Amino acid sequence: MDFYITTPVGPFAPAIGNAFNTFTARQDVSPQPLPVVNANAARPGLKVKIEAEGEFSTTGTPTLSIGCYIGTVAGVITTVLAEYTAAATGTTAASWPWRLEYRGIFTAVGTTGTMVGMGEVELGTSLTAVSAIQIPSTLALRTITWDTTIARAIGVCATWGTSSVSNQIKTYNLSVLLLN
Repeated sequence: MDFYITTPVGPFAPAIGNAFNTFTARQDVSPQPLPVVNANAARPGLKVKIEAEGEFSTTGTPTLSIGCYIGTVAGVITTVLAEYTAAATGTTAASWPWRLEYRGIFTAVGTTGTMVGMGEVELGTSLTAVSAIQIPSTLALRTITWDTTIARAIGVCATWGTSSVSNQIKTYNLSVLLLN
């Protein structure tokens, strides 16, 4: 008889993440430490669910890209799982909400393991309203290569279109579940 479980992936961040601003290249904006999927933990059919939420503030109307990634345990981004690219933000947003959910399934494992997945990003259009978009934006981007023979950290990445101290993003929570 098989036994099926849902496993939360640690380590678990003890507090909300820092505020990040003045950057225009993709970077990690996750609370620390990052959840880590251990080496050789995956098998075909294993599912991964990622959820994250936080807030953003702006000056003017810069674009914001936000997504999730796998990388090294040190938080270096190696592969973007999915992201909402160059989303238009509202004028002078002040702590507007965002939320991300991604679901993927391993279809192959090993050094050229494969995951197929998709999700959505909800981006605040005010303090109380959001606009949602599916991620990734193309069929081709739904399949990624994941080397399952090494430990991989999972995080939230973002990119501002314009550098400003007022363009700020913060991640409150990042949760990763393995489902079999």
